[in-house]
This record gives sequence, structure tokens and C-alpha cells, in this order.
Amino acid sequence: MRISIKRAYVTPAPEDGFRILVDRLWPRGLSKERARIDLWLKEIAPSAALRKWFGHDPVKWQEFRRRYREELRQNPECLATIKKQARNAPVTLVYGAKDEQHNDAVVLLDFLKRQ
Repeated sequence: MRISIKRAYVTPAPEDGFRILVDRLWPRGLSKERARIDLWLKEIAPSAALRKWFGHDPVKWQEFRRRYREELRQNPECLATIKKQARNAPVTLVYGAKDEQHNDAVVLLDFLKRQ
């Protein structure tokens, strides 16, 4: 099972495999053609309340990770969708955040790898 993450604004590559957008909102200013998204899995993204609370503030990172992992535990269907796809081909979790170290895709990738 090969799963990686990539910022939506980075040019898609063949080795990305199946590209899943894991944000609740579409990345600002990015066309669907340029994004080359195979599946938009909005339901796997952090809840609107959690996303707003976090606000990409690195000081809140540890608590955000804890809260988001709890939300992920309540969402087995979406996790199964990603895992099923990853059994067949490489999967890239695509996100729009500027911060490449403190975003939901980082937490999601770690969560999937630990299962």
C-alpha cells in the first residue's frame, strides 16, 4: 500500500497514481483540469468547526492532531475507500494548505500508516 501526500498547487505527476483531494473546500484559484483530482473525498476532511478552530496555527498542532484523529475514528467508510484504492495503485492525498507540515493530510497519512 503506497500512499503519499502532495500540495494541490504542485504539478501532478504520473507517479501520483490515484489523486484524492482530502479538503472540505476546493483549493482557491485551482482549475479542475490543472488539479487532476480523481476523487474529492470531502467527508474525510476535518469538520468545519475543527478546521476553523485550528486556523493552521502551529501552536494548536498537537491538539488539532488529537481531535482530528478522533474524527477519523468515527469515519471508517472514507478510510476504507482510501485503503481499497491504495491496494490497487499508488494513492496521493492532495491538500491545499500552504503549510506543508501542519495540515490535515499529514495527520491522515500518519493515521492510515498506523492502521
